Amino acid sequence: MKAERQLAITLVRSPIGRPAPQKAVVKGLGFRKLQQTVVRPDTPAIRGMIAKIPHLVTVEERPGDRA
Repeated sequence: MKAERQLAITLVRSPIGRPAPQKAVVKGLGFRKLQQTVVRPDTPAIRGMIAKIPHLVTVEERPGDRA
């Protein structure tokens, strides 16, 4: 089975004072607090969400786990 790539996404800036759609993207990615890192699969949907809030997050690519 092919290993799926993962993205480690870290929230580095606060969504306070940002437009509601940007806050919704932060929540949709699963963030609850600053400096939290979430790991998500590298899909076009996740990449699109990151593209909406690049000023709030940092992204690191990781090789996926083999199952």
